[in-house]
Amino acid sequence: MKTLTCTTPGTFEYSETEKPELKKDHAIIKIKRIGICGTDLHAFEGTQPFFNYPRVLGHELSGELVEADGAEGFQIGEAVTFIPYFNCGECIACRMNKPNCCVKMQVCGVHVDGGMREYLQVPSRTLLHGEGLSYDELALVEPLAIGAHGVRRADVQPGEFVLVIGAGPIGLGTMEFARIAGGKVIALDINDDRLAFCKEKLGVVHTINAQSVDVAEQLSQITNGDMPTVVIDATGNQKAINNAINYMAHGARFVLIGLQKGDLIFNHPEFHKRESTLMSSRNANIEDFEHVIKSMKAGLVKPTTYITHQVKFEEVKDEFKNWLDPKNGVIKAMVNMAN
Repeated sequence: MKTLTCTTPGTFEYSETEKPELKKDHAIIKIKRIGICGTDLHAFEGTQPFFNYPRVLGHELSGELVEADGAEGFQIGEAVTFIPYFNCGECIACRMNKPNCCVKMQVCGVHVDGGMREYLQVPSRTLLHGEGLSYDELALVEPLAIGAHGVRRADVQPGEFVLVIGAGPIGLGTMEFARIAGGKVIALDINDDRLAFCKEKLGVVHTINAQSVDVAEQLSQITNGDMPTVVIDATGNQKAINNAINYMAHGARFVLIGLQKGDLIFNHPEFHKRESTLMSSRNANIEDFEHVIKSMKAGLVKPTTYITHQVKFEEVKDEFKNWLDPKNGVIKAMVNMAN
């Protein structure tokens, strides 16, 4: 089968590899779509934490179920996606029903080889029914689940102001599910085109360019002097994360979806006087995936709006580096496997 491997930072190589042979309690998916996410881009750049090379990237995936063992309720030939976080089921996190942060976590396309190939074998327990959604839509369930999980961690309540920092694909999904939860969303980013997308495509009423000199003042005006009671970072940018303490209401919750390699540095008195709550949000759980699929089916989220670039699998090696350039306006690149 055709396989694309990131051999070193900045380098991809195509090769022919063996099609997987079905193992017990596993399923084989014929890959149809591959969404390109920040993890893939950072891996290509060499800036992704928890990563080593060579690696077959790709975890935003959808395809056709072609073989299965122990996949009760699934039919060969149906469209599927899957939860790409392979947990051990035995560690403290798994026993606490938090498999998304398993001690021995193996994320598809990060810790183990992912889906930039024609066929992929996954544990049958991770499969999710397509529910009539298109392959494009199914490939976007996982990144939306990341945002849905962060919103669930924040316990967003109807009517409260939610500041989402970063209007990339994860941030956009976070905004969507904050809205679905009843939050009044404020988008903060440095890219005016992304902010315009938030207004025009997602209906976000309040947008702020983070390079403004008066961000805190604008937030105060929007929130009638209260400041946002939920702040969610979806940038993974150290400066943005460390500065966000200044945008929080007293008693606010700060959720980190974005991940960066450096230290968190807050002014302790500023953090302390607010009695702030700081949380990280890693991956997502089945509840989040099911919420995303249900929301898609109900028309509450239209994920294909995010797809700005579509390429064939054979074009990925040459096109990938272009997706790193902000000038190309990439929100979501989608790879079509012609198989």
